[in-house]
Amino acid sequence: ATVVKMSPMRKAIARQLSHAKSTIPHYYLRTRVRLDPLIAMRGHAKAATGEAPSINDYLIRACALALRAHPDVNIQVHGEEIHRFAHADIAIAVATDKGLITPIIHAADEKTVAEIARQSRSLAARARLGRLKPEEFQGGSFSLSNLGMYGIEQFDAIINPPQGAILAVGAGVRTPVERDHALAFATVAALSLSCDHRAIDGAVGAAFLATLKDLIETPEKLTA
Repeated sequence: ATVVKMSPMRKAIARQLSHAKSTIPHYYLRTRVRLDPLIAMRGHAKAATGEAPSINDYLIRACALALRAHPDVNIQVHGEEIHRFAHADIAIAVATDKGLITPIIHAADEKTVAEIARQSRSLAARARLGRLKPEEFQGGSFSLSNLGMYGIEQFDAIINPPQGAILAVGAGVRTPVERDHALAFATVAALSLSCDHRAIDGAVGAAFLATLKDLIETPEKLTA
């Protein structure tokens, strides 16, 4: 076997995630969402303008609006204190050659999907080049990790402290469903919400996830 020493960044990731998994009482809430209306809306936008935000950009917007509706999830946990944020500062997981980094879209609840798309592209590109400023990847009130582009259908993510929750998104899969008492097929994705039970009760997390599901399945609400 070849022995490879961890890079400083890998060591930092290992320390943070080991601490998070061993000290934060995680619980997990899972649901499935139909993506077909969102895919159709994105297709119409691309046909009209020649380009369109990614599905992930729409998901960021949906998370931001759900956090606005459920401020008890839009938090950081510091010891025995809960810090509730006025805006949704959403960290997005970006894989780089040196390891995972989570640049933040600040006040995502006040941005349009197009604005989120522009900022997420810029942040991801600079993250891969190692050119992020500290304030662009430190902090945040919520995280989103999407592995759907790799064909991963479902996974659970580790909370990124001091945040209180993280959403894991799987790939859209053509799935048989019941529609109007008949068998049909829909593109369905699995969502898994990891919450810190010290600060977010199960009913609170469940209500957030229900709102998020509704926003994704009725995507016209994302552009209102």
